[in-house]
Amino acid sequence: MSLASVIRSEHELLLPTYVRQKVLFEKGRGVFLWDTRGYPYLDFLSGIGVNALGHRHPAIQRALRRQASRLIHVSNLFFHPYQAELARRLTKISGLDRAFFANSGTEAWEGALKLARAYARTLSTNGHRPKWRILALDHSFHGRTMGSLATTGHAKYRDPFGPLVPGVSFVRFNDVEDLKRHFDTSVCAVCLETIQGEGGIRPLDAGFLRAARELTKASGALLLLDEIQCGLGRTGRYFAYQHYKVEPDIVTLAKPLAAGLPLGAILATRRVANAIDPGMHGTTFGGGPLVCRVAIEFLRVLAGLLDHVGEVGGYFREKLEGLKGRSGAVVEVRGMGLMLGMELNSADLAQQVVAQLLRRRILINRTSETVLRFLPPYIVQKKHVDQVIRALSEVLPTTGRKPGVARQISLRRSHS
Repeated sequence: MSLASVIRSEHELLLPTYVRQKVLFEKGRGVFLWDTRGYPYLDFLSGIGVNALGHRHPAIQRALRRQASRLIHVSNLFFHPYQAELARRLTKISGLDRAFFANSGTEAWEGALKLARAYARTLSTNGHRPKWRILALDHSFHGRTMGSLATTGHAKYRDPFGPLVPGVSFVRFNDVEDLKRHFDTSVCAVCLETIQGEGGIRPLDAGFLRAARELTKASGALLLLDEIQCGLGRTGRYFAYQHYKVEPDIVTLAKPLAAGLPLGAILATRRVANAIDPGMHGTTFGGGPLVCRVAIEFLRVLAGLLDHVGEVGGYFREKLEGLKGRSGAVVEVRGMGLMLGMELNSADLAQQVVAQLLRRRILINRTSETVLRFLPPYIVQKKHVDQVIRALSEVLPTTGRKPGVARQISLRRSHS
């Protein structure tokens, strides 16, 4: 099937929800994808952080084949061997006590919001003032279901679907005083991405996260951390919050957890988890034997990659900072580990750079309009980083040279 025929079919048959790059992929291996013409592409997006072990990782392939030949789905009306084992591993590395498995990140976040409201209700029945308000951050992104949208700090995502879940207020990013102004005893939860992904690869300040923890702990509210993109090794530690030495009440996970299969998770303290009784929440597909078995294998492999992520991530950031010194178009480099963003001074330029790297068969994307987002697989090597840096140095305007000149040079090279 040709790319043109696929585009025609999708235009006729699918909801128009995506703006896709005009590439038709058919296979992958390691840090590379191949299109139907046989051309390799260096993957520095990894399915928006999902393919953290790259493509066709042998350990994941073995786990998939073995489990698929035995049992794929039984529903949550019955037991299977792998949910409890996966929960045991996740609670051990997170410091939390209980787990719930969903199908996606947005479902995990939706469940976390329900859990926060359920916990707040147990407090109000014990004579406390009712807690129901939720504080979230400007520029945040938590998903596209109704509750997740209500806590997403981008009006462009929320406005077409209002009215949304009530009781949500937005705090200015990393502004401790604004957090304190919004916070009172009616707040049941403060909802944060430890590193904002869709919002432009923006890590929380340590002081802001500590202030949120102190306020919630003093009032009985909960601290919810969304680590769907930044968790599970992306920053060189199992969780990004471990860089801050802060202990949350609830954490949500997804993207890399099952190495490309759909799986999300809620982790919570025992105290909070006790607010849920049978029937209050559930899922048909979440936590099935196939995805849980693959996730266990992912965590086993991940344990040996954390130092590598930190080392290569540090090298990558240093090289990106070097580009900042040579190009006046680079505003800032942000992030941790292998979750890095380079903010440019123009949305048009950021869009053009993504397109120019695609012509060089390097996959990245743009987020928050002006930020180049880099989420390579954890198995990436320094030589791959060097390849991306060389391409960026060709397409970014250098100090004293007009952006148009840089684009013309890169276009000639891409067709040579």
